[in-house]
Amino acid sequence: MRVPRPRCRRGLHSLRAKLTLANVALLALGIVAATAVSLMGMRYYLLDQVDTELTKTRDSLGGSQLTLREIDSLSELGFVRERLVPEHTDERPTPDSIFAAVDGHGEPLSVMGFRPTGVQRALAEAVRDPRGLARGAGPHSVTVHGASYRVTATPLADGTFVLLASSTEALHRGIAKALKLDLAIGSLLLMLLAWLTMVSVSRRMRPLEDMVETSSAIAEGDLTRRVPSSHHPTQEVEQLRLALNSMLHQVESAYRTREDSAAQLRRFVADASHELRTPLSAIRGYLQLYDKGMLSDPVERRRAWDRVLAETDRMGRLVDELLTLARLDQRPELRFRNVDVTRLVREAAEDLRVQQPERPITVGADGSLLVRADESGLRQVLGNLVGNVRTHTPADVPVRLGVERKDGLVRLCVADEGPGLAEADAARVFDRFFRAGGGAGSGLGMAIVQGVVQAHGGEVTVSTAPGAGLAVTVTLPAQATARS
Repeated sequence: MRVPRPRCRRGLHSLRAKLTLANVALLALGIVAATAVSLMGMRYYLLDQVDTELTKTRDSLGGSQLTLREIDSLSELGFVRERLVPEHTDERPTPDSIFAAVDGHGEPLSVMGFRPTGVQRALAEAVRDPRGLARGAGPHSVTVHGASYRVTATPLADGTFVLLASSTEALHRGIAKALKLDLAIGSLLLMLLAWLTMVSVSRRMRPLEDMVETSSAIAEGDLTRRVPSSHHPTQEVEQLRLALNSMLHQVESAYRTREDSAAQLRRFVADASHELRTPLSAIRGYLQLYDKGMLSDPVERRRAWDRVLAETDRMGRLVDELLTLARLDQRPELRFRNVDVTRLVREAAEDLRVQQPERPITVGADGSLLVRADESGLRQVLGNLVGNVRTHTPADVPVRLGVERKDGLVRLCVADEGPGLAEADAARVFDRFFRAGGGAGSGLGMAIVQGVVQAHGGEVTVSTAPGAGLAVTVTLPAQATARS
């Protein structure tokens, strides 16, 4: 079944879009905050300048202690007339400055024979309480004919008041232009940041996309794929890449091991079935002959009975070897103690001499050599190695058994001068049910030897060539420990 390959999401819910939106939102908040602070500061500064001018004019006029009549009589103070009575006020409904004289109730008064203009009346109406305004610390904001003004008041010596107003429309227009400029620049900055974020995040997320592609390829069956290294890796992404590659390597190894184990198990079951079928078929055949009365001769019955017993023994030995291999596969607890390997080698040589007196046997095991090991396991190893020599070589072929300690290791060797093995057969000598050239035996002896030696934390090697004999070397640590 083909596994659909996931695709990198590029919508609003993708990590790329979320990071971009987050950066843009943060910058937008910063721009809004900076714009608000700058505009408020500018407005405060400009208003402070307007208020300062109004305050100076108010203080100078109030400190003169003049009355409105005295101001009328001082015709030489043309500048006062010009400032108190603006020219062409009807043509300018919202002049930059407004000066109006009012009584204590806020009613506008004539100055220098000029009646109050509409703007002056509107200013007086907007103020309403000139007395309170004069007592105030600073100018106030009012609206005259829809325009914004800052206004203050000063009392004259005769109890009248002069209202002094300065327009702030230019100030507001300047602030509006500054706001538009800030918004335009801020928008450009936001678009530039969004583009830079998209480019940067795309480059930084490329390793993650490679991980997705690699995982998809592995899900489709390509276990050899790995996440490639990035040209500009970040520390966290590179650590993730290394960890993922390590995990993928372990997954591939575990998968290969499982496949090999499954294949080995299938071969093992098939070979075991084949090996057990042969003695069972022989036993069944002789029993059928006996059941049909075809073994009337006592000699034939005895020969058939001996064959049944031989096949039964063969089947029993095969089952015992299979059980031994099964226990070794389960990694049993070995009983370690000090074992004299020299004594075991000599006993194995004596057993071979009893079974084959005509075979030349050489033993290279002098003195006592102790090793921490399971004695029954080492006996089985030596028994299988000697049994292979006895089964697969002629009875007159010399054999040598030796043991030595070197570099903290114990080496046990069983070598013969028989026909040896071809390279292809030597590579499979530890396979279960393998018999070189279709020889005798169950083909489990060397597999048991390897299993026992590996259970001791050692290794077993074979040196052979056609016509050069066979040498099996078992290497054990002097302080052997069970494999974990």
